[in-house]
Amino acid sequence: MEPTTRKEDQIFKIIDSVLKQVFGEEATTFIYKYIEQNHQLRKSEFSKKIDIFAKGFEECLSSGAFVVENKILEDLAVTYGASKKAKFGKEYDFANQMRLLLQKA
Repeated sequence: MEPTTRKEDQIFKIIDSVLKQVFGEEATTFIYKYIEQNHQLRKSEFSKKIDIFAKGFEECLSSGAFVVENKILEDLAVTYGASKKAKFGKEYDFANQMRLLLQKA
């Protein structure tokens, strides 16, 4: 398995774990179906197309997405030993924060 593939798998596992912790299995499945149906993005593509994932996730959860996205970023930072310095407010952009964090990982 290529290092990139392993990293993408790990990213999905973290996203999946956080969503299941917060929402449970059934609601997580609903979120995945929403993103797939409305944005043509399968679970296996989340880490490759983080912008599309973020857009679909934020549409699905509205303002509730922010807290969950922050938890995803925190878990990624812990996993990859990077320090998470997310910018909140108007500057906050989950997809960009993910990219910055993963560049440092």
